[in-house]
This record gives sequence, structure tokens and C-alpha cells, in this order.
Amino acid sequence: MLSNKKKQQIGLFFGSFNPIHLGHLIIANYIVENDFVDKIWFVVSPHNPLKNSQELLEEEHRLKLVKLAIRNNKKFSACDVEFYLPKPSFTINTLNYLKEKHKNNEFSIIIGEDNLESFEKWKDYKDIIKDYRIIVYPRPKNISNKFGKTTTIQRINAPEIEISSTLIRDNIRNKKSIQYLLPESVRREIEKNKYYCNS
Repeated sequence: MLSNKKKQQIGLFFGSFNPIHLGHLIIANYIVENDFVDKIWFVVSPHNPLKNSQELLEEEHRLKLVKLAIRNNKKFSACDVEFYLPKPSFTINTLNYLKEKHKNNEFSIIIGEDNLESFEKWKDYKDIIKDYRIIVYPRPKNISNKFGKTTTIQRINAPEIEISSTLIRDNIRNKKSIQYLLPESVRREIEKNKYYCNS
């Protein structure tokens, strides 16, 4: 007998989260509170093929920082699935793996508008567009007209946040405050372990 149970809508927020900051959390909270998805999984990427890996904090440390950042929100989860999949991490492989493993969930991906500009460089990007919803949040100074008529791409009017992980890492190296840029629990963990001081 076929089940009529509605699939839970899961938004996959992929990222290096190097480190996670309030910008990530504000966007995720906007998406889940405005019912674009039921829950958000923060998928910590071991290595983005399109990014330099030299400045990456070790993956288990970045995962711990994500867990600290979201621990009081029942609609958020940290996901380490890409730690156990072949590297480098390709989004299409992760999507297909999760779709097979979690048949009661329906997955969307969450990306910034800046990523839309380079989306054609993603492995099997046409399959992602065909098989998955893509939720696109605005990025300051990035307006993309790509894929304008594609029905699976949903542009949303989330707050534009100018905080970046690069800014945080630069502040740490230059001995400037990172207070108010990320959750206090994350700031304390970074400073306790002297993360990013020499990267």
C-alpha cells in the first residue's frame, strides 16, 4: 500500500563554514521561518573543488563549530555526510546519496547568488537543475540573470549579509575583534584553540 505521507522538506546548506558566522545563520533562519523548507542541514564540505584548501581548518573542527552555532535550534542540523564520500566533494554525488538514503525527505540546495554565476562549472549541473529545487539567496553586489526562467531555481528575498568567513579569518590574523560576527560559543572555541592565527 502506498503511503500518502508528505515528504519532509530539507534544505541543504552546503559550505566550508570556515568558520560559520551570523550571516549563515540569519539566512538559514529566514529560509526555515518563511516555510521554504521544514529543516536545514548544514553540510560541512571537506574540500570544495572550486576553492583553495590551504586556509581550511580541519573538517572535524569546522563541524564542531557548526554544532556549537546551531545547538539551540531544533530546525537546524549539522551534516558530515561528505566526510565519508569520495573526495573532492561534488554536490550532485551528495544529493543522489542522500536522496537514496533518506527516501522520506525531499532535498533542496541553498546557494548564494554569487554561486549561480559559476553554477555551470559544477559537476552535472544540469542534473541538479532538473532533479532538485535550488533556493538562491541574494549576495551584496551580486545580481545574476542566469537561469532566469528555470522553474526549479527559486530566488528569495533574504537579508543581504556582508559578513564573510574571510573577514573573520583576516581579523583573527590581524588581532582584531571578531565579536558580534559569529555566535559567542563559536568565538570562544576559536579563541580557546587559537584557530586561524597562522593561516
